[in-house]
Amino acid sequence: MSELKETAATRLAARYTKLAGVVRELAAPLSDEQFWIKPFPFGNSFGHLVLHLTGNLNYYIGAQIAGTGYVRNRPQEFSEASRPSKEEVLKKFDEAVEMVVRTIGSQSAEEWLAAYAATGADAQDRFEIVLQCATHLHHHIGQMMYLGSELKRKG
Repeated sequence: MSELKETAATRLAARYTKLAGVVRELAAPLSDEQFWIKPFPFGNSFGHLVLHLTGNLNYYIGAQIAGTGYVRNRPQEFSEASRPSKEEVLKKFDEAVEMVVRTIGSQSAEEWLAAYAATGADAQDRFEIVLQCATHLHHHIGQMMYLGSELKRKG
């Protein structure tokens, strides 16, 4: 079981690190202004998606597993009007991913299977919520790809 735990933790941590790199790559060509533009009347800006992912990770993994004390304001993730700089938003996202990677590495085999409950989550244990958050991150990367290509197309 120890070997499986180590393999799962290593692979999950690597996946989070890789996906964070993809977010950074997709954000790189965007100006601060483009980072906050909603190119469609529906949906979100790239920046709001990064805020949402940061809040998601800080709440479901940080507050609920790592005990960080993070308090989430989910509606603000989609409505933040102050528009902090792209680098500031990405720095907080990177910090959230680093916290996730540390938390993944600190879980024992028993902790992975510990019961999990949080507002808005349907995961039964810690492993499932960490996996769900990774797929959630991947889902929004798809949206970011689409936003980036539309912003590039519009010039």
